[in-house]
Amino acid sequence: MSKFNKLNKLRNAITAMITPLNEDFSINEAKYREFIRFQIENGCQPLTMGTTGESATLSHDEHHLAIDICVDEAKKSGKDPFVLAGTGSNATHESISLSQYAEKAGADGCLIVVPYYNKPVQHSLIDHFSAIADSTSLPIILYNVPSRTVRNLDPDTVATLARKKDNIVGIKCASGNIDQITKIIKMTPDDFIVLSGDDSMTYHLMALGGVGVISVTSNIIPAKIYEFTTTMNNGDWEKARKMQLELYDLFKVLFIETNPGPVKYSAELMGIMNKRMRLPLTPPLDANCEKIKAVLKQLNLI
Repeated sequence: MSKFNKLNKLRNAITAMITPLNEDFSINEAKYREFIRFQIENGCQPLTMGTTGESATLSHDEHHLAIDICVDEAKKSGKDPFVLAGTGSNATHESISLSQYAEKAGADGCLIVVPYYNKPVQHSLIDHFSAIADSTSLPIILYNVPSRTVRNLDPDTVATLARKKDNIVGIKCASGNIDQITKIIKMTPDDFIVLSGDDSMTYHLMALGGVGVISVTSNIIPAKIYEFTTTMNNGDWEKARKMQLELYDLFKVLFIETNPGPVKYSAELMGIMNKRMRLPLTPPLDANCEKIKAVLKQLNLI
């Protein structure tokens, strides 16, 4: 099946997967494989090496390993999921290298974050994403998260890239700006895939015409998030509204500290994997751990 024929699989729930680490902080391959199966079996498409996977503290060799593991487990699943690989960088040549590796490894698409730290202007961002798109035949999902990159990807720029490059097929919106997201949906082609990058705003974004979420929460409740997005894609907005209100406290508490600290701590409480992270990231403070526990208990997750 063509990578582009599989794009409909992104019109639902994609998990920005956390990465299990051993005591020496290397990737725990056995646990990672188990976790990927858990996601696929519960309806979510796997995203490996996104921000939630601690990509910023892992080497390129470890990125390669994570992609290889994810592609291998996807093939074994029998469900033919869409494997999305986080291949962004603040250096264009590094992002090209990672994207080309993902294509060679058998991934189905790339998630490319706005270059962080460098603060390129909008015309520079067009050149950056265009160069990456020209380097691979894989479909590309842009990723706008200005709270981390300190540079916003403007709606005009998104629309230009959508028109200019056939393999730039969508965007993950994590700006927190519903007005900007509205403009993106309005300015891009009808088949351009607009995904929420913020669990708590998924309902709002999909009501405007977005088609799914790249989720942190689905790390711990993949079946529930799959049900949530499927409910909206099926047009049952009243059920979805009730689910939004039910899950809202969980959506928010998982960002009580920098992601992925809270979701990794939640995963440990639920017996999914340990909370270990590489510095400079650390598990949540005790006071915040208590708040996370309270929400998980409220939802009968622990």
